[in-house]
Amino acid sequence: MKTSVCEMFGIDVPIFAFSHCRDVVVEVSKAGGLGVLGVGYYTAEQLEIELKWIDDHIGGLPYGVDLLMPNNADADAHSRQIRAEDLPQEQVQFIRKVLDDAGIPRLPDGDNTLQEEISHITMTKAESLACLEVALKHPIKLVVNALGTPPKEMVDRCHGLGIKVGSLVGKVEHAKAQVEAGVDLIVAQGSEAGGHTGTITSMILWPSVVDAVAPVPVLGAGGIGRGRHMAAALALGCEGIWCGSIWLGTTQSDLLPEMKELLYGAKAEQAVQSRSRTGKPARMLKSKLTEAWEKPGAAPFAPMPWQTMVNTEPRLRIERARNKEFLTCPVGQIVGDMKEEQTVKQVMYDILNEYADATERMIELVSE
Repeated sequence: MKTSVCEMFGIDVPIFAFSHCRDVVVEVSKAGGLGVLGVGYYTAEQLEIELKWIDDHIGGLPYGVDLLMPNNADADAHSRQIRAEDLPQEQVQFIRKVLDDAGIPRLPDGDNTLQEEISHITMTKAESLACLEVALKHPIKLVVNALGTPPKEMVDRCHGLGIKVGSLVGKVEHAKAQVEAGVDLIVAQGSEAGGHTGTITSMILWPSVVDAVAPVPVLGAGGIGRGRHMAAALALGCEGIWCGSIWLGTTQSDLLPEMKELLYGAKAEQAVQSRSRTGKPARMLKSKLTEAWEKPGAAPFAPMPWQTMVNTEPRLRIERARNKEFLTCPVGQIVGDMKEEQTVKQVMYDILNEYADATERMIELVSE
């Protein structure tokens, strides 16, 4: 394919894959797309290990990284200086009791996993910039910023090294601000997406953003996981697609088997927006954990990244217990189409085959 983003990155197909799993990143790039590693939960030291592994396995193909750099996160919540006992206790005690009442075992005394996990939450500007410096030592081709307009120093640093910069947006005005900041491409993410997202659906958002930022290329995101979605995105003016949730159920995904089983059996409406994970609205699989935070009498959500840190202990307890009633993860409404485990390569081929069928059908509809 010959869209502008294919030419920009030298890739065969305009499929960009966001994943926290390095194996998915590598397999998507090997299949002709561009894998993007989400680094919001890596320390700089861990990121170095992950990127070195990708470099050793990707065969020189292009890939990128996605940073969480929110403009309005609590600047005092620098996770490397935070101890578990420093977390907001109203929220900690509330959700701890919820899990105690459900019979989910507490973490063993002396277990330092909780403190280690909290230190991995890199959501402040300083931490994100530290991860960026690590990433820039590797042959990445793209840096994407989520949750805000990228700082000028980030854009300038990347451009000076020949690296493209992208940003996720959920509103037209945000897209315009990103272009003014100097980004090279926009990821227009509809509300159907997993994780942090806005309230405007993809069908409305995509063409509006395309019109607002032309000629800057736009990737359609939000609920994408099939070839017909890709055809719709390109028909609405996008130059490619950005997928995240569809990779969660793949063979290469590092999710727990129990979590994958929940995804395969879920319906689209079970991917709900909740502030329970990070303090900001994020779409995730509905569970007793997300429901607990919505009930009358629940503790208020802590600001980002405090809520993310608060959520660490319950996540560890639930995962260790393999409790399927409380297990959850960020996922978009495409979850309703995720029925069984497939390899990343098979997902890529299925998208492309259905895309080809969809475009052929459209051509037939307008031919004489």
